[in-house]
Amino acid sequence: MTIQAEWVTIAVPEGPRVAPTRMPAWWARPGGGLAPRAAVLVLPEVFGVNGWVRSVAERLAAAGYGALAISTFARTAPELQAGYDEAGLAAGRLHRDQVTAEQLLADVTAAAAWLRAAHADAGLADKPLGCVGFCFGGHLAMLAATLPQIAATCDFYGARVSSFRPGAEAGSSPTLAVVPQIAGRLWCFCGDADPLMSREELVAIEAALTAANGGLSALDPQAHHRLLIAPGVAHGYLCDARADYQPTAAAAGWQGMLELFDAVL
Repeated sequence: MTIQAEWVTIAVPEGPRVAPTRMPAWWARPGGGLAPRAAVLVLPEVFGVNGWVRSVAERLAAAGYGALAISTFARTAPELQAGYDEAGLAAGRLHRDQVTAEQLLADVTAAAAWLRAAHADAGLADKPLGCVGFCFGGHLAMLAATLPQIAATCDFYGARVSSFRPGAEAGSSPTLAVVPQIAGRLWCFCGDADPLMSREELVAIEAALTAANGGLSALDPQAHHRLLIAPGVAHGYLCDARADYQPTAAAAGWQGMLELFDAVL
């Protein structure tokens, strides 16, 4: 399938504890006059909306979806496109630590509104939205899943959800505490050899998702919220630009994501 892709700018209005901003985003969709099947928001790693993140949006477009990859660092580094090296990681973490949960929710709300308003003629106004995030973007995707506009969310190796919430004061509830607020479906993809996600964190995620499922194990393929653990796989395994890329696990993760989006969206 041919695709179209371009940079767009989305206005995020001022809100409680949220400064207004103009957020750059990479918008990819099917070409040839075909309407997207549905729309998906893509939340990047700490490296920004770089070439790999844009390629994710383009792969989703080739699968028939409209995909909008947004800059989650719009207020501090809107143009960040860092490489997968120590310098890129340091730059990304600097901006990561300035993001708040309130900002993220405002940004996702604005992106969802843009999709529905700007592309109502493509049939997106009345369709549920999907969301996928990677690394820090995966963490943020769990927060985004609480919004009523988001019907299906894939969180790929979103670390520290059991111990941290962006912008929160020490002692505040971590992001994992929002799981009971998620009405749509949430699938968390992790590797059991991820040095950034301890065994304790995986256990905590499983317990939170299982509780939200009414006791049905998050490891059960029929569960509403699921935890999908790739054995022997480390952090960042879906990204072929990273040293921890694992082709077999990446293919399975991508297929799982499409399975969820196809079923719900």
